[in-house]
Amino acid sequence: MGLFNFFSKDKKEKLDDGLEKTKTGLFSKLTKAVAGKSKVDDEVLDNLEEVLISSDVGVNTTLKVIERIEKRVAKDKYLGASELDQILREEIAALLEENDTGEAVEYSVPKDKKPYVIMVVGVNGVGKTTTIGKLAHQFKRIGKNVMLGAADTFRAAAVDQLKIWSKRAEVPIVAQGMGADPASVAFDTLQSAVTQGSDVVLIDTAGRLHNKVNLMNELTKIRRVMDKVVPGAPHEVLLVLDGSTGQNAIEQARQFTKATEVTALALTKIDGTAKGGVVIGISDEFKIPVKYIGVGEGMEHLQVFNKYEFVDSLFSKKVS
Repeated sequence: MGLFNFFSKDKKEKLDDGLEKTKTGLFSKLTKAVAGKSKVDDEVLDNLEEVLISSDVGVNTTLKVIERIEKRVAKDKYLGASELDQILREEIAALLEENDTGEAVEYSVPKDKKPYVIMVVGVNGVGKTTTIGKLAHQFKRIGKNVMLGAADTFRAAAVDQLKIWSKRAEVPIVAQGMGADPASVAFDTLQSAVTQGSDVVLIDTAGRLHNKVNLMNELTKIRRVMDKVVPGAPHEVLLVLDGSTGQNAIEQARQFTKATEVTALALTKIDGTAKGGVVIGISDEFKIPVKYIGVGEGMEHLQVFNKYEFVDSLFSKKVS
């Protein structure tokens, strides 16, 4: 029996399908790593290290996993190479367990914060605006009144795209158009949200990384004006990363966590890549909760991330 049979079958199937490319690559590499070996020796460990790094788990996290497996090998001299996938599964799960961040199983927002304000950050092209639209849909689905703020005024396309998502999700939007002051848009959005009794506010922001100082100043200004309307806002700063870019996503996480206080992560486009291992590396390295993962294009393909369910799916082989 899998660890996560209590999760909805539909959600698990979407996750399994979304991780298929990563799983196929991982199992193929693991098979080669243990070819002709009856036990886990130094050569197998060297091969495993290469497998994990090439699967975009990341160097630091890979070394931690290898160290854990080395200890198990030292403890049990007859550890079979055929058991490597199960051993790897257990040690990755244990590593992520140590980085427990109290993640949620379903969409929810704190009841004592109204409106609950989420500032969404990330570079252009990672699926930031799409993620906002899908989040709006999910929050509305559970009965929340949602409002969007188009504070990515650097690109006209970003404002237009968010307007399309507001119509699709059937939630109101505050927008001033390209070139408007982002902080002014955020201020107006929160004022409207308070007046209309919104439960959740999602604020889109510009995703430029060419000048970290300017990015930091802009995000700091947006945060400051929001706090004036809703004390404590933003309650969450969600960094959206493109999982298909592998190590580049980790570098973006480093840059944004230096520029502003990031409190949660969303990893998109996991379904279109064999680099799904990056979720493990990012979760381990930054100690910031991976809150959502995108495993497809549909509204329902943005899932609340659960590390145990993820590991279970990653190491479950499809029965033909």
